[in-house]
Amino acid sequence: MTKAGFSALVVTLMPDFFPGPLGQSLAGEAMAKGAWSLGVKDIRDHGRGRHRAVDDTPAGGGPGMVIRADVLAEALDAAIPADDPRPRLLMSPRGRVFDQKMARKLAEGPGVILVCGRFEGIDERVIETRGLEEVSIGDYVLSGGELAAQVVLDAVIRLLPGVMGGEGSDIEESHEQGLLEYPHYTRPRLWEGREIPEVLTSGNHAAIAKWRRAEAERVTRERRPDLGAKLPPPAPAKKPRPGTKKHAPRGDKPDDLV
Repeated sequence: MTKAGFSALVVTLMPDFFPGPLGQSLAGEAMAKGAWSLGVKDIRDHGRGRHRAVDDTPAGGGPGMVIRADVLAEALDAAIPADDPRPRLLMSPRGRVFDQKMARKLAEGPGVILVCGRFEGIDERVIETRGLEEVSIGDYVLSGGELAAQVVLDAVIRLLPGVMGGEGSDIEESHEQGLLEYPHYTRPRLWEGREIPEVLTSGNHAAIAKWRRAEAERVTRERRPDLGAKLPPPAPAKKPRPGTKKHAPRGDKPDDLV
């Protein structure tokens, strides 16, 4: 049964960005079924003057503009009840890097509030007084926080129970156990002279699990040395015993997968 009650609120100057891709595929289907809900608050509703200005020049000088503290604080206060238990995340390139562990923790909670900055950033006083936690999706800069908020929500929503269908289908994915995911194969068994690794068609589930673990560790060491450094040293390759015969893969036809 899908988890109900996960509620997301996005505070943004670009409300038309939402739901965007989140209204499609797994996330869109989950929303239609009531597994999660999405609210959007337009910061410009609290802008100043005839043109509803939301920003001003940086104190101390410098390029760009900064979102005003009074404008953003009013938007947050109007949209968020004082006793709201949801974490308040500010999409920011200087924040803590978002990862799978954080996604899973958020998926286990009641929801999340995502604040999307624009321009040079937002007044620091709002971060301090409204308890915003800065979160980044990577070491690069976007034009605003909206795309980052969509990334965070997509990563979280797919972890809600029932959203992806099969139970446990997410456990072996990249970053779930400090590893990148092992390679995948499917039909045809022989393609452009390349065969599916024999162990995957052997029907030996213990051998398959062992192969997948070894491949996940290999890929992790090659592509993410920072993660690979935390793994135990690879086991030395075993030499075949004398007289051991190599068994042919099971299946009568080239496309059979056992």
